Amino acid sequence: MTDLPPLSPDVLPKGIRSRFIDGINGLRMHVLEAGEKGKPLVLLLHGFPELAYSWRDVMVPLAAEGFYVVAPDQRGYGRTSGQSTTYDESLAPVAMPKLAADARALVSALGYEKALLMGHDFGSPVSAWSSILYPEVFRAVVLMSAPFAGPPASTGGTSDFVVRLKDAMAALPRPRKHYHAYYATREANEHMWHPPQGIHDFLRGYFHHKSADWAENKPYRLKEASADELAKLPTYYVMDRDQTMAETVAPYMPSAAHIAANTWLPDRELAVYAEEYGRTGFQGGFNWYRTRFDAALNEELVTYAGRSIDIPSMFVAGASDWGVFQVPGAFERMQTQATTRMEAAHLIPGAGHWVMQERPDETLAYLIPFCRKHAALVG
Repeated sequence: MTDLPPLSPDVLPKGIRSRFIDGINGLRMHVLEAGEKGKPLVLLLHGFPELAYSWRDVMVPLAAEGFYVVAPDQRGYGRTSGQSTTYDESLAPVAMPKLAADARALVSALGYEKALLMGHDFGSPVSAWSSILYPEVFRAVVLMSAPFAGPPASTGGTSDFVVRLKDAMAALPRPRKHYHAYYATREANEHMWHPPQGIHDFLRGYFHHKSADWAENKPYRLKEASADELAKLPTYYVMDRDQTMAETVAPYMPSAAHIAANTWLPDRELAVYAEEYGRTGFQGGFNWYRTRFDAALNEELVTYAGRSIDIPSMFVAGASDWGVFQVPGAFERMQTQATTRMEAAHLIPGAGHWVMQERPDETLAYLIPFCRKHAALVG
């Protein structure tokens, strides 16, 4: 749809504005912004199942430090339009270089030549690739919750072990499947778009299950990428073979009292996600995951094997986030091979996967000094 209005100011924190920008590689891109245009630009890229709205708690504080802060609904998400989001569409427009090109085009459309960049979850690899492909534009980068291990050495890339271990995981005493493989199936969108518990409660269970509020999120390094080791991951990553994601998270729905006491994602804020995904479904995001199984699309990435992120970088995640260790060895390779100027890797106590939502003040305690330090690179 191209006639959607901006997000209502009623659902946005004071100081955040919603608008559209046309002509972003064929997209009409929806963005949230805070601060004054002309100040150094900070670009924020969300992950899955998230939106520009996921940055709401950190945008105004960053703007108060003298930055112009912009968060888009990325290609296939939210109110951004111009990209088909069906299972049968070509995946070429959501290949990683194209997503990086979207970020670069947005910077230009905003009237800038340089920016500081931050990405969370799937926005982290997009930010990493943007930094590799356009280091003259993106002058410093913060990767959040998803470590970047570097360009793949083979067309299997980051999903090589998912494909390689598919049969072994299915043959475990408790048969399992990797969530990447599930997200690549045709039926996954319907399962999550129209779940038995309704999309609001599904998202409540999903966000809760991956947060520090679920006390069993106690991540540690896995020994290797084997079926037995990966089966130690929570079921939101390595699912029971015959369950949908809606069935996977249903047992972890928090109590009414817990929901009422939740301050980082109260129901009125979760309702924004439920409304947006209730309208769009999840296929736009799933198509990003599907590119990881497409050898032809990954062939281009292999040409960058050995390249690294050579701009100042930092990593931030929750100490209760299994995403840090879900790909064995990635956290270490990020710091020793994939980056050459990584300044720190911070794991914030009391935060799970949604670090900037669960612990915004603690997250800002790292983001603000990093932005201050490198503001001159984009000023």
